[in-house]
Amino acid sequence: MKKDSIDIIKSSGEKVKFSLNKLRSSLKRSGASKETINAIVDAVRDELYQGISTKEIYNRAYALLRKKKSHLASRYKLKNAIYELGPTGFPFERFIKEVLDFSGYDAQLDKTLEGKCVSHQIDVLAEKDGNSVLVECKFHGEPGLNCNVKVPLYINSRFQDVKANWSVATDNSTELKEAWVVTNTRFTEDAVQYGKCCGLYLLSWDYPEGESLRNRIDELGLYPITVSTLLAQREKQFLLSRNIVLCRQLIGDAFYLDHLGISPNRKRKILEEFEALCQSQ
Repeated sequence: MKKDSIDIIKSSGEKVKFSLNKLRSSLKRSGASKETINAIVDAVRDELYQGISTKEIYNRAYALLRKKKSHLASRYKLKNAIYELGPTGFPFERFIKEVLDFSGYDAQLDKTLEGKCVSHQIDVLAEKDGNSVLVECKFHGEPGLNCNVKVPLYINSRFQDVKANWSVATDNSTELKEAWVVTNTRFTEDAVQYGKCCGLYLLSWDYPEGESLRNRIDELGLYPITVSTLLAQREKQFLLSRNIVLCRQLIGDAFYLDHLGISPNRKRKILEEFEALCQSQ
């Protein structure tokens, strides 16, 4: 059977043709060498069968990559690592705040803003160059749950209410320019169409092209601690509960690893993994 005729099942349940190019691209983004990519692609291709899930393909490629270098496997598992920020959406909101801070914004979490009609609890309020941005985060803890048009519709109505009151509030020294909707999954086509029409900035795992959440994380080296191949799930949750969401933060506050009772040798390996990982590509 030709491998380009293999049907694979996505997390949404959709059936699509297997693409070697997509597998190569995802491995290339991890920073793996051409030789490593070719070896993994060959191994995965030999194990394909009709109806295999994208999760099975990912797990196999991840296991092979992890044998090579742990920090490459960490980059490769980025999408799944974002899901691990759950089960609540708060760690994701903090993660987005940190991404904005490293992008030159002064970002604040969980702000209450008065609208013309009612008050609104806003996930993140970010300021840069005298302009303010209202940011709402929509976290999904599993694949296949995308943001439909109802999400930007709702966020835009809140933004318009806050904006109507913003200019008359005496304590606002900035201009409220725009609203963002950020998700760790994807937007449906009608959600994107509505966002473009009303002027909302939509940011998802793979949108906008070239400036997506994935692109921003890779370019800035802002990986969540959940990408680690060396930390146990219990250890990751401990760090998240201490508001440590970025690998960069743990490098600066390595004493948290001592609180977990991690041995000096294992601590060294974890920090080496994070230092290699956080170097911008």
